[in-house]
Amino acid sequence: MIDEERVLATALKNAGVAVIAQDLELKVRWAHNLPSSWRGGSITGLSDDEFLAPADAEVAMTMKRQAMASGQPSHYEFRQGADDGGRWFSVWLDPQRGSDGIVSGIVSTIVEVTSQKHREQTLRTLLREVSHRSKNLLAIIQSIATQTGRYSGTIEVFLTRFRGRIQSLASSQDLVTSSNWRGATLNELVAGQVSRYCEDPAFSIRLKGVDPYLNPNAALHIGLALHELVINSLSHGALSRPNGYVGLSAALEDDEDGKRAILLNWHENTRVSESAIGDKRFGSVALERVVPASVEGEASLEFADGYLDYRLRIPEGNFEI
Repeated sequence: MIDEERVLATALKNAGVAVIAQDLELKVRWAHNLPSSWRGGSITGLSDDEFLAPADAEVAMTMKRQAMASGQPSHYEFRQGADDGGRWFSVWLDPQRGSDGIVSGIVSTIVEVTSQKHREQTLRTLLREVSHRSKNLLAIIQSIATQTGRYSGTIEVFLTRFRGRIQSLASSQDLVTSSNWRGATLNELVAGQVSRYCEDPAFSIRLKGVDPYLNPNAALHIGLALHELVINSLSHGALSRPNGYVGLSAALEDDEDGKRAILLNWHENTRVSESAIGDKRFGSVALERVVPASVEGEASLEFADGYLDYRLRIPEGNFEI
C-alpha cells in the first residue's frame, strides 16, 4: 500500500508548500514542511503565539478565527523579519468541517513569496524611474519645440530644424537606454552625433583629453549641444570645407571649491563672421543657456571673424571618470 501521508509530505516539500492543521482552539494537530525561519522542532499542540513572533501571531490568529466564524476560505500575506532581510509568506485558510457539517478546525496552506515580492518591488521602482525620465524627456522636447519655433521663420524651416534636434535627442537616448539608464561616454556621444553627417567622425572631430561617463541628463543635453555645433560647422565652419575638422578637448579640473569639473572646449575655424549669420538663433540659446543650466554649469560662446570657440564647464555630479 502507498503511504499517502508520506507521499503528500514529499510533494509539499518539493513544492515549497507548508501545511498546518489546527483545531477550534488553534492548537496544532499536525504540520508539514514548515519554513526554516519558524520555530525549530515539532509545533504539534502549540498555538500560533508559541511559534510565531507576537505581531505575526496576532494577525494569524485573528484571520483564522474570522475564517472559522464565517466558514469561508480566506487569504492573507505577512512579512517575517526586517524590511531588508525579511521573508514574505502567502497564507490560504480553509475551515475544516466534521461529518455533521460543523466547523471543527482550520487548515493553513503557506507558500513563501519573498522572491516574487522582491521582483514586484523592483518592477515598481523601474516603473517610477521610467515615468520620471519620460516626463523629463517630454519637457526637453517641449523646450526644443518652443525654442525652435521662436527662431524659425517658416513652417518648412521649423520642421527641418525640429526633426534634426529630435533625431539628435533620440540618438543620445539610445545610448542612455542601452546602458540601462546609466548614461553615455563623451566619446559615444560625439560618435553618435557626428556619424549622422560625417563619414569619418574620428577625423572630423579630433577628440582629446578625458572621456567622462555622463549621467543620463547630462548625456541628453550635451548631445543636443554637440548637434547644434555640428550643424553650424557643416553650414559655416570647418566641416563645410573638404578635409575640414574640429578640435574638441575635455579636461578634468578642480573648481574654486575643490570639486572636480570637466571643461569641454570646441574650437574650429569658420568661413564667415558672426555678423554675416545674423541674430542669435536657437543654436546659440541652447549652447549658452539651455545646456549649461541643465547641468548647473557655465558656458561661453565666442564667435569672431575666422573662428568659433565654445566652452562648457560641467560640474561634478554630472559625470564619472
